[in-house]
Amino acid sequence: MFTLNRPWFATVGRDTMRDDAMAGLTNAAIVLPQGVAFAVIAGLPPQYGLFTAMITPIIAAIWGSSVVMVSGPTTAISAVLFATLTEITPAGTPAYVELALGMTIIVGLMQLAAGIAQIGALISFISHSVIIGFTAAAALLIAVSQLADVLGLTVDPGGSVFARLYRVYAGLDQTNLTALAISGSTLATVIVIPKINKRLPAYIVALLVGSVTGYALGAPDHGIQMFSSLPSIVPSLTVPGLDFSTTMQLVPGAATIAFVGLLEAISIGRSFALRRGDAYDANQEIVGQGLSNAIGGFFQAYAGSGSFTRSALNAESGARTPLAAIFAAAFLLIMLFLLSPFVQYIPVPAMGGIILYIAWRLINAEEIRHIITSSRSETAILLATFLTGIATQLDFAIIVGVICSLFFFLRKSSLPWVGVMSPATYRGVRSFRNARLYNLKQCPQIAAIRIEGPLFFASIEHVEHEFRNAEAEAGERPIVALTLRSVGDIDLSGADFLVKEIETCRKRGGDLHLVATYLPLLRTLARTHVLEILGKQNLHASKYSAVAAAVEQADEEICRNCHIRSYFECKGKPKPTDLVEREDTTEIVEILGPQRNSGQG
Repeated sequence: MFTLNRPWFATVGRDTMRDDAMAGLTNAAIVLPQGVAFAVIAGLPPQYGLFTAMITPIIAAIWGSSVVMVSGPTTAISAVLFATLTEITPAGTPAYVELALGMTIIVGLMQLAAGIAQIGALISFISHSVIIGFTAAAALLIAVSQLADVLGLTVDPGGSVFARLYRVYAGLDQTNLTALAISGSTLATVIVIPKINKRLPAYIVALLVGSVTGYALGAPDHGIQMFSSLPSIVPSLTVPGLDFSTTMQLVPGAATIAFVGLLEAISIGRSFALRRGDAYDANQEIVGQGLSNAIGGFFQAYAGSGSFTRSALNAESGARTPLAAIFAAAFLLIMLFLLSPFVQYIPVPAMGGIILYIAWRLINAEEIRHIITSSRSETAILLATFLTGIATQLDFAIIVGVICSLFFFLRKSSLPWVGVMSPATYRGVRSFRNARLYNLKQCPQIAAIRIEGPLFFASIEHVEHEFRNAEAEAGERPIVALTLRSVGDIDLSGADFLVKEIETCRKRGGDLHLVATYLPLLRTLARTHVLEILGKQNLHASKYSAVAAAVEQADEEICRNCHIRSYFECKGKPKPTDLVEREDTTEIVEILGPQRNSGQG
């Protein structure tokens, strides 16, 4: 894990370096104003956003797994940092900066520990709706926190979205029209520029327009705050001085940032890997993110993660290796040498207009609409996360979202699909179908049942309930052909359930035939003595073999009076004298039922 022998190093050549350099230059142009904006969102002086955009992507590129993902400051993490630390100390103060850097180191150590523990696969269990709802709440918090600067108001910081909105509303009569003109012109410019030409650096042009507007209106004379000149454009080694008590205060917020950062980075990295056909190792990415934050915190960088916007721009600009992210950091440093003297001419309301645009773009309305129209459980997760975020705190919102996500996952796991099957023909092909879904006739002696999903202590009650429901609908049948599909393994409760069903069938004068082929499952069945009680002759590799054995055991007197003749094997049984021989008794004309868990095969 901790080796510099990363696979992408061997792919670097003259051609890739040229393409990576061009992509890096493009990325540096966009991250310059973004870095300042993200620092403002985080409640930090502008240079800290720029330091984060320099240090974090270099370390994440070297140690991470994604080929094109660019790490650095992000809106969601900046918002959580701001919401967490403003409850402890005022934003922008030296104490606040020290807490931010200390929290970043804690975040990095947490992520690094997660990478060492190989928990990358566990991140996939958290619903995507958590991040969508959390991001929407963060966007609202960001927007509301900037309203005072946009309107030129002085209000108390901190609190929920509603508390901040109320304070802005109460001070509306003090709106500074000059500030409103500056922020409005900046916001209008950043919206219009991409529609004119997407290649133009919209943020830089918008800040230029806002600065010119401020100069024309005499911003300082009208009480408009200007950005201070950057004290330094090169990060330096800094060791935050945190005592144990303060560190403990930071841990809950750090855990939230660590989790959000990993979700962002893994989802972005995996998305681009799938698009490009690249290999991707989530655990290696976690290590890269952890190191970038743990080391970055000592070099005046605050917590960062993967950025979808900059990663997409990097890919579209022709980046071929992670060296593009390193080039972007180097070009950003060069640009700062050239442009840092002009930072003091940027009015604060102009940056407020930029941040409003960033917050607006942060809300994925299309994805929210898709979730709401397609899944009630995902909608519940999204709403729980979002509403918690705007009503309380962002770090608590992510906890609520994760708990909801795990609840629905566990609930779904505890409700495996149980279906009673019967043969039918569709378009000339005969196969087993869901008898209830397609209203198929069933054999009076044999119940062909299939279980899809885990068979463990939490699901046994549901499975047994479905078995009894099937008996209530179609009557108790002495012979059961049970297929275990997608049942990767079972616990003792699952084994006890199977033994109970075997004994129930035999008490009725019949038997149970089990279809199971997965080797770990078979080993568990043997270890828990299920196979010993079942009998090897009753274990089958296919449902057709199980049904054939079940039909052979069927009572011939009952068969003599049966007109259903569900199975091909019924041809060998005595027939009613008035039965008209047909090749098939059930034809499905059209299937319009659910495609998932419909029991069609």
